[in-house]
Amino acid sequence: MNYVLVFLGGGLGSILRFGVSKVFSRWTTDFPLATLISNLTACLIFTLVLYFWTKEVKSEWIYPFAIIGLCGGFSTFSTFSFENFQLYHQSNYFLLLLNILLSLLPGIFCFYWVSDRM
Repeated sequence: MNYVLVFLGGGLGSILRFGVSKVFSRWTTDFPLATLISNLTACLIFTLVLYFWTKEVKSEWIYPFAIIGLCGGFSTFSTFSFENFQLYHQSNYFLLLLNILLSLLPGIFCFYWVSDRM
């Protein structure tokens, strides 16, 4: 059953990721905004699900569906890495540093904030 839940959550997360890419591709810039939004949203979903799963709802389907599947399919570390590689090779060091900081610090803060309330 868990494989099916991961499969369904991952499919939904991948579709959402594709949608975010399409929406934000309209604003063509050097900064990888779609990846940033996807990754930060996945961190927020992950932390909220983790918080409510440990505090309120103990359903066994939530973790494999929402955290492993949905967040795994929605976030994209490989794209984040590739886009940073591109920014580096374009000598766009300001956007490279900005992308790394904006991608990592808020995500870590989300987990810190939620764990502090558990």
